[in-house]
Amino acid sequence: MELRILPGNIANMIAAGEVVQRPASVVKELMENAVDAGAGKIDVVVTDAGRTLIQVVDDGCGMSPDDAVLCFERHATSKIATAEDLGNITTFGFRGEALASIAAVATVTLRTRRQEDEAGCEVTFAASEHLSTKETSAPKGSSFAVRDLFYNVPARRKFLKSDNVEFKHIAEEFTRVALTRPEIGFTLTHNGREVYVLKPAKSLKFRIFDILGTSVAEELADLEADTSVVSVRGFAGRPDSAKKTLGNQFLFVNGRYFRSAYMHKAVMKAYEGLIPEGVTPSYFIYMTLDAGSIDVNVSPTKSEIKFEDDSVIFQVLYAAVKEALGRNSFSAGIDFDNPEAGRMPVIGKKFEEYNPVTVPVKKMDPSYNPFGSSGRFSEFDDGEDFSAAHGQGLRQYAEKREDYGKLFEDRTLPTAQVIVVQGRYILSQSTSGVIVVNVRRAQERIFFERFLKALSDNAHVSQTALFPEQVQVGAENVALLEEHGELLSSLGFDIAPFGSDVVVVNAVPEGFSAENGKVEAMVTDLLLILSDDNTALPDMMRSAMAEKFARLGASGGERRLSVTEAQRLLDTLYACENPEYTSTGRKILSIISLEELDKKF
Repeated sequence: MELRILPGNIANMIAAGEVVQRPASVVKELMENAVDAGAGKIDVVVTDAGRTLIQVVDDGCGMSPDDAVLCFERHATSKIATAEDLGNITTFGFRGEALASIAAVATVTLRTRRQEDEAGCEVTFAASEHLSTKETSAPKGSSFAVRDLFYNVPARRKFLKSDNVEFKHIAEEFTRVALTRPEIGFTLTHNGREVYVLKPAKSLKFRIFDILGTSVAEELADLEADTSVVSVRGFAGRPDSAKKTLGNQFLFVNGRYFRSAYMHKAVMKAYEGLIPEGVTPSYFIYMTLDAGSIDVNVSPTKSEIKFEDDSVIFQVLYAAVKEALGRNSFSAGIDFDNPEAGRMPVIGKKFEEYNPVTVPVKKMDPSYNPFGSSGRFSEFDDGEDFSAAHGQGLRQYAEKREDYGKLFEDRTLPTAQVIVVQGRYILSQSTSGVIVVNVRRAQERIFFERFLKALSDNAHVSQTALFPEQVQVGAENVALLEEHGELLSSLGFDIAPFGSDVVVVNAVPEGFSAENGKVEAMVTDLLLILSDDNTALPDMMRSAMAEKFARLGASGGERRLSVTEAQRLLDTLYACENPEYTSTGRKILSIISLEELDKKF
């Protein structure tokens, strides 16, 4: 086996596999470079979810013609000069790998100009090859245009997801950078449509409001903690606003977004006892600590961070979130060490004027003798035998209840064919006993067969009209719902975009709960279903999708069923191909025989 040194372009393509995983990676790297360049405004323009074009324009410091060419070389950086600098990194980028990796798998055009230069320059690279450099007119700052991403790596391009999925990742990276710098203005445009237009914000709270809307911002409680190790600022979501889907969970350290399952666990521990299992609250947590106590040089994407003492950070983060929840009365408790805590309210001076107090009148009979002839125990004090008196009482009771046997004589049970038990079970008579049907599982079976037929035959099911209800889902989720619009329509949903981050729910399938307050939860569950990657065979995929939607429809909660509705549900169930079991194999109905009933008595 002969050893060889890889050519530079192949080495760059290998490095690009770590740094540039998808179009969102390019957006992240270029936006972070723009922030490091001191930009006050950053514009991101994307076409075809980044496949055709990713352009990032900033008004930062710009570059000289020589630096404009040099920046595409591997490990070309202005952020560090010595090994000691690695222990004090305060910028986003520092490796010098991003631009070289991007230029290895795309065609990149850079136009840039410094404030002191009269003219700018334009540099073009493709497949790590320097194609041209020329003088041009350009505003102060830099403009990177990345075209035809992965054009020379068809295998990587083939494995990209749909445009809406890829754009969702782009929107996530855009949001993460925008949340670190509220003082900078940002815009994001996709296929000519403005998705975000963010002006410089007065505070982080206003930036969150601009990105995620009032529904999220109003559900946040301020949190803060200062120790000798770390300073924590940010916001924690109300427990009752926690959702099943992951989203709006952000951790930042020294202005850099990072992921950490360990620190996420610290936040979730603070919510113990306040939220049900399976949901996650929103949080936006910004930590500041000495740059020398963290290592950001862990992964090429710089999305992971090592702490010098992560257990201390864990405890401080947990305490900060716990204190914020307690201060905002999200967690119950009385501080008995605080003399002001738990006091009863003081009654005002004029309370009696508006709420007069009356003293009860005492009634007393001074001549009353409990052991006298009229007393309660007189019949026993006269020497009468207690058992005889007791027997007399029983005889009197029996005389009063002569009609006991006639209590139900003139009454008959309802003649209905079914009985509904608290909206959960339906009882009906059979020749061998009583049939008990689980309502929720019956609905799940009915929905499954209906949706499977709609997905297989492309047939539309009927819809239940609603008063249109708006739901804020975020720009990336609007794109996801648009992508699956035809699928949702075939199942009976009518969900339309309403602005950049809001949808309007006009109708839901027949049988779905349309109660106030449940539509938003339904949309959240829909997004969870649609976010799953489906790579199975078509028949298996349709069955799995029908199964998920069936569970969603049957989970609308217990509701009152009239006898007529219950009978209709049974008729529909018995018309199914398999009325005894759900698509997941759970039992729907059971028969209690007369022999089993007899054993109960």
